[in-house]
Amino acid sequence: MLHAGCAMIRYTVRCNAGHEFEGWYRDSKTYESLQAAGAVSCPECGAVEVRRAPMAPALSGTKATRRSEPAPAEPGGDSAADSAGPAAPPAPVSAEDAKRIHVMGRIREAMVEMRRHVESNADYVGPKFADEARKIHYGETRQRSIYGEATDAESEALRDEGIEFGRIPWVSKTDA
Repeated sequence: MLHAGCAMIRYTVRCNAGHEFEGWYRDSKTYESLQAAGAVSCPECGAVEVRRAPMAPALSGTKATRRSEPAPAEPGGDSAADSAGPAAPPAPVSAEDAKRIHVMGRIREAMVEMRRHVESNADYVGPKFADEARKIHYGETRQRSIYGEATDAESEALRDEGIEFGRIPWVSKTDA
């Protein structure tokens, strides 16, 4: 588990199709392990053929914490930590963890694809979802696919009226 004060490297990652997305990793070795296991994939097209784009690392934590920790090095570069002696090796990613991460990545990709499909094939009605669903159900407006937001109370009322609908998890399109 990460906590305030842990150094993290933010990479911009690019797939072979040219899509860019952001990912946060404990260090470059962690990124490389996950990438080699196919656990880093493009949220736009699902490609696992990805590479890091040049980018400066970023730190999390307070200013005081950052001042007391050496800055992480660019991959292949020198840093103050290199001259201070060898650093502890990064925790390896087990085959089981890599598989779990890969499966979770695939699930996320499916959820991103589902979102893309809904956005491409349905009308967004925002917070008026319950009203629009009723109008469609009762023939007051044309039949069409819609998506939007509804409160728990509105959802329960729709169910009580026999109006069929589904709730889906709305995952971010990016890996941030």
